[in-house]
Parts: sequence; C-alpha cells; structure tokens
Amino acid sequence: MNFFKTRGFIYVVAILIAVGAFYAGDSMRNESAQINPVDLKQLQAGSISKTVGTPLVGGAFELTDHNGKEVTEKDYLGNHLLIYFGYTYCPDVCPTSLQVMIDALEAMGPDAEKVIPMFITIDPERDTPEVLKEYVSQFDSRLIGLTGSKEAIKSVAKAYRVYRAKVEDEGAEGKDMDYLMDHTSITYLMGPDSKFKKHFAHGYEPTKMAERIKSLL
Repeated sequence: MNFFKTRGFIYVVAILIAVGAFYAGDSMRNESAQINPVDLKQLQAGSISKTVGTPLVGGAFELTDHNGKEVTEKDYLGNHLLIYFGYTYCPDVCPTSLQVMIDALEAMGPDAEKVIPMFITIDPERDTPEVLKEYVSQFDSRLIGLTGSKEAIKSVAKAYRVYRAKVEDEGAEGKDMDYLMDHTSITYLMGPDSKFKKHFAHGYEPTKMAERIKSLL
C-alpha cells in the first residue's frame, strides 16, 4: 500500500510540474506577441528575437535614394527615422499610411525637424529611383524614397521583419508588371543610433502618433 501511495504522490507532483511549465511557457509566448511589431502573417512566419524585452528590428542596409544616390544606414545616424515599407503601385494602404506619417509630422511642429520620414519599397522591380522620386513628391519634400536590388530589399525587409509577397492579378490584361504586393503595414520609429524605439500599426491616428513620437525624442 505504501508503495502505491508513494507512486501516486509522484504522479501528482509530475502533473503539477507539467502544468506549471505549460503556463510559464504560455506566459512567455503572450509577452512575445505583445512586443512583436508585426502583423498576423509575420507572426505565423516566426517570432522576433529580443534582448531585455526590446525587439531586434533594423540593421545595416545599402540602398539607393529617390535621387539616385547610394546610401547606407550610417548616412542617417543622429536622426530619428520614421520608416514605412510599401510600394508605389499600392492602391490604398500605402498612400494612406504615408499621409498619416506626414500629418503626424505636421502636428509635431518644430520637433518634426528631428525626424526623417522614409519610404522603403518592397517592389524594386517597378520602383526605380525615378518612379520613387515622382511618388514621394506627392506627399512631402521631406519624404525620402529608397530602393535597391532584389537582394538589398530582401535583406532590409528581413532586418525589419517585414512580410512581403507578390500577388498575381488574374484579371489584369498585362503580364509581368501587373501584380499587387501583400505586405506588413507598420510604421517604425528608429532612434538616432538606428535602434528600434516604437512601431505604429495601420490606422494609428496622426495626432496620437505625433504625441507618442514627441515623447520618445
């Protein structure tokens, strides 16, 4: 009898330990989901690594701006960057998000001088420097457009954990150049040291974005 009682006690303890481990792991997963600056598709693609609670977002890049100048992340050190990834053929989400970005800067007043707005294409095949130059000029003279080779864009998108995928338009009459891009719709605020500070989901109000950015400058 003592043998069975002892074995039963061990089973109970083992079950309690397993349950505790499950909830501990679940808590860690919830914490990770709260800080990951990604949409549902990116979450499905994989979690973001983090150090002391800060998402590892951003990194080195070598791209070309809308004036045809080769640039790297070092060219913008000392400035806060407000970055949005999208493409010029985007029918609605991208122009809406860029307008919110510009409106937020307008609402910031003189503090906006500390922030550089940036649009990085996820569609380098169509978004050449010339195309970007015309596109960004429709929003604000401060807006910088960046493009690059397929590999360069793939690298910077990976660094910022940006989901992107080509979606063929079956109803289009053309061929190779008629497609849409499915992508993460998030605006990133990077610090003067190129480190991630904050992300803003699609639909964030310009005035609230302005207030939040000012509090982080």
